[in-house]
Amino acid sequence: MSAHAALVVVTGDDALRATTTRELTRRYGTDYAIVSCASAEGVPAALEDSGRPPVAVLYGGLADDDPEEGLGVLRRLHAAHPEAVAVALVRWGAWETTRPIFEALTLGELDRWLIAPEEPLDEAFHRQVAEHLEEWASRRGGGFEAFRMIGHRWSPRTQYLRDQFSRNGVPLGFYEPDSEEGRSLLQGLELDAPRFPVVVLRFKPDRPVLQDPTDVELAEALGLFTPLDPAAVYDVVVVGAGPAGLGASVYAASEGLSTLVLEAEAVGGQAGTSSKIRNYPGFPTGISGSRLTFSSYQQAWAFGSTFHFMRWAQGLRQEGGLHVLDLSDGTSVRSRTVILSLGASWRRLGVPELEALVGRGVFYGAAVSEAPAMRGRHVFVVGGGNSAGQAAVHLSRYAEQVTVLVRRPSLTDTMSDYLIRELEALPNVTIRPRAQVVGGAGTEFLEHVVVRDLDTGEETREPGVLFLLIGSQPRTDWLAGTLARDRWGFLLTGQALLEPDVAPAWPLERPPALLETSVPGVFAAGDVRAGSVKRVASSVGEGALAVTLVHAHLAAARAAAAEAARQPAGG
Repeated sequence: MSAHAALVVVTGDDALRATTTRELTRRYGTDYAIVSCASAEGVPAALEDSGRPPVAVLYGGLADDDPEEGLGVLRRLHAAHPEAVAVALVRWGAWETTRPIFEALTLGELDRWLIAPEEPLDEAFHRQVAEHLEEWASRRGGGFEAFRMIGHRWSPRTQYLRDQFSRNGVPLGFYEPDSEEGRSLLQGLELDAPRFPVVVLRFKPDRPVLQDPTDVELAEALGLFTPLDPAAVYDVVVVGAGPAGLGASVYAASEGLSTLVLEAEAVGGQAGTSSKIRNYPGFPTGISGSRLTFSSYQQAWAFGSTFHFMRWAQGLRQEGGLHVLDLSDGTSVRSRTVILSLGASWRRLGVPELEALVGRGVFYGAAVSEAPAMRGRHVFVVGGGNSAGQAAVHLSRYAEQVTVLVRRPSLTDTMSDYLIRELEALPNVTIRPRAQVVGGAGTEFLEHVVVRDLDTGEETREPGVLFLLIGSQPRTDWLAGTLARDRWGFLLTGQALLEPDVAPAWPLERPPALLETSVPGVFAAGDVRAGSVKRVASSVGEGALAVTLVHAHLAAARAAAAEAARQPAGG
């Protein structure tokens, strides 16, 4: 029987190859073919002898005196096995190899690097190997399916639900109804006239089946729609579970504050759709946005934060010295303080014929779940920020060609240098400045886009799929007239509230705190705040800082209440 997949070790260093192969064989030899070769030329025959399994990880040894040679071998092997995780294998203390490795990582030629084991049972080595295998499995799909979904791939509702499952870290198997597997599943479910998408909850003993479920029906099936206690008063309600909201919920709950988090869609916000974030501290080879934010969610949950999904705030008012948030399901919650970490949605392109094809060749955001379906296609990524760059890098693993369209003359003012360099190094990625999508057409699926050269005015019709990441639009319409906003809708905080003509005006004699909005005790953090830095780390930091300000506000409120209690009646 063929192995599940292969772990390939290639290096001319006999000792390095022997110790690494030994450790891999001891721990993974039952489930994986361990292929060990002195040169790249021997790999095809070795894989043939092993039953031609897919390659999960490529470990390429780098010589101390000539690391570029080993990197060249890895590049050639990776070109032949693009879905594999490419890892540079080095000896401990071979510091001469670090600069070439870091350069290769920046250019997207490597995924990771690994210090070879020096002794048996090197658990630090095996921990990293497990991470490599997890990354490969994530790229490839498959494995445990807590849910199975049967639906038409380009149905907007199916595409939306797949994206939500993916962003929330839910193991999902997807099958099209006209595929062999889809037909077999439908036959087994005995559905006469199924309403797509069909969702099977395989993790429940009775395996319930939902047909074209609403968000609320899915939330109820998952047990996420627990009724809120109408008598509860929270220390803080966090609205939005993006990086800022997650940062706030971790620190608030860990410091003993009763914390409720409201999230209308998926954990992680826009950051959760990023295929790999390379500039977040603590992850030298990068981490996917979904993994980073879902881990933060689990951390906040473990500390005691209460999460409620599939409902959103649609009104904020004050009542009896408390803040009251009115929710979309007709209920309300009361809290002593509020942190608004609403994030932002992608700005719409505003071209009617393209808006009609959203989910069918036109996607807002990275739409990570659709990347494998881009094989053989030309993909246009519209946007000049880091999110657009990360989406282009991820899509380049699947698409035949990726073109990044930006209105500016270059990316240098809007995108991190490491991402620009990586995009420029990818052979199937082209950056086209001073370009704008102005039209497109299609029937069931997008067939072509119309791109205008902003310097010449020339317009061209080009076949392709469109991913739009063109800036942020804050989700604050429901706060108009309640909180002060700038002309784009971002929430004003701190000293900005003391500027003339700001409405509603700051109501107290004391100055507002740094992240405080125009309603005392209501704070804003992350992308929704005017003047914020659009980076994941800064959003997490603002969420943590907001909790410090919450503590100060609560302490002041307690002191005022104590002072009032000491005053004689009537006086």
